[in-house]
Amino acid sequence: MGATLRALRALVLLLGFYLLSLVLLAALLGLDIAAFTWGHGPVAAKIALVSVLLAVPVVRGLFMLRTPKGEDGPGLPVSEADEPRLWTLVRDVAAAAGTRVPDRILLTGDVNASVSEEPRLLGLRPGPRRLHLGVPLLTGLTEAQLRAVLAHEYGHFTGGDTRLSALVVRGRVQLARVIGQFHAKADGKVAAERARQEQAAAKRVAKGKKAKAVDTTGSGATYRLMAAIYTAYAKFYMRASLSTARGQEFAADLAAARIAGRDATASALREIPVLSASHGFYLDSYATLGLQSGLLPPRGEFFGGFGKLLTARELELVELRTELPEEPVSPYDSHPPIAERVRRIEALPADGRTEEAKGAALGLLADPERTLAALEDAVLTDEVLAFRRAAGWEELLDVSMATGLSAAHTPLHRALADYTGQPPTPAALLQVIDEGRLWRLAERLPLSEEAAAAKGRAFREFVRPVLARSVRTMVLAEFSARSLLHWEFSWSRPASVRLPGWASRTAQGDGPEAALDAAVDAALADDPDTAPLRALLPPATQDA
Repeated sequence: MGATLRALRALVLLLGFYLLSLVLLAALLGLDIAAFTWGHGPVAAKIALVSVLLAVPVVRGLFMLRTPKGEDGPGLPVSEADEPRLWTLVRDVAAAAGTRVPDRILLTGDVNASVSEEPRLLGLRPGPRRLHLGVPLLTGLTEAQLRAVLAHEYGHFTGGDTRLSALVVRGRVQLARVIGQFHAKADGKVAAERARQEQAAAKRVAKGKKAKAVDTTGSGATYRLMAAIYTAYAKFYMRASLSTARGQEFAADLAAARIAGRDATASALREIPVLSASHGFYLDSYATLGLQSGLLPPRGEFFGGFGKLLTARELELVELRTELPEEPVSPYDSHPPIAERVRRIEALPADGRTEEAKGAALGLLADPERTLAALEDAVLTDEVLAFRRAAGWEELLDVSMATGLSAAHTPLHRALADYTGQPPTPAALLQVIDEGRLWRLAERLPLSEEAAAAKGRAFREFVRPVLARSVRTMVLAEFSARSLLHWEFSWSRPASVRLPGWASRTAQGDGPEAALDAAVDAALADDPDTAPLRALLPPATQDA
């Protein structure tokens, strides 16, 4: 499909949004006219009020007449004076693609690269271009792979895809805005009705009467109906443009293979989902580990640590590169499955470009450490930037784990306090176990119907795993509270407990976690033995 037909399709889809809105407004107007023609008084006035309220989101959507203005979002703008090598690469790729260079480069903290443009006159005239380039991509890709990624993005411009897609983008934004407004109105109606009923229930209770159950069924139904109409059109809208959008992605991949080489393009496509998954894991397990404690990694390490993780887990990542997604992210995703895109590129004839630019793309930056630190200032919120900086990753781990353990309140904590009427301490738990009352205590744990109905050995097997996790947490929390607990930090494996002397107390010289697990298992056995657990606990804990 040529650029002219794509533009025509986009224009028809956009006009369909306006036509749908005008039809709905006409229907609401007709309802008002009918109400005042055939009836008068409160009913007609109420119908008119409802129709006006329903018309407001529709009218707002209609008057989003200009193409939504692009927003840079959080990121670090870099000039050619700041990053000459990066700009040189960008210029070279743009020249090879036969399109113009972006007016602005913005480094971001996402695993993503995109070139956006703010076209004028429905895409007939070009506008300013911006390249958004995620630093995690620079960290995980080679120069050749980065060239392929940039060539793919520029490939959309060579066919006029990006400028013409402004029509589709406008329709998507308008539909999303109208649907969101209707849902917000519906949620507001539900919240108001719930508040009204809860207030009425409180008055009934104050008078000694039984309160009625809160029921918000039907609240906001008219708003949700309107949202459903626009949602149905949005699904049609996405399906109608899907084949063209995916065809554009395949064409952009071919442009990347032509400019950067077949092998670099295929390997870049394989690498991006791996980097995306790895970066999500890194943020959750490392970079944001200390947020609950008001602690950040060392300066520049919030983004800089990602490269250390990739290096340490290289063997794990090799397997991920062979397990490519065979399905799109969603039925409406404009990108075809990565596996299909890779197969198409790898099926191209060999071009002999296998040894080009294998250096890390991060090396394109003039001073990577300075840029990574500056990116933190540009991307993180002021509230987070005010947090204290850890001296190293080891301190970040220790403080974060101590905070988590100090706030731990497991099901066993609650059951033990309820059962004994005393603070839930390891000493209290050991006493309950020694007195043979552990399984009566376990009956107070939150249980599934199947577990609650079980008896004897079956009941013990149901609750033992829950007890084991809670006892382990309780013991670690006691050590942490006495500043006796430390953790061994690692980029390649989960953190492990580090307590002096624990390994020497085990017969085989196992690590502290194995010693703790064995002691917990012994205490929770059918014939319990608390001696190993007592031997691991500090004397102050047992005397508490």
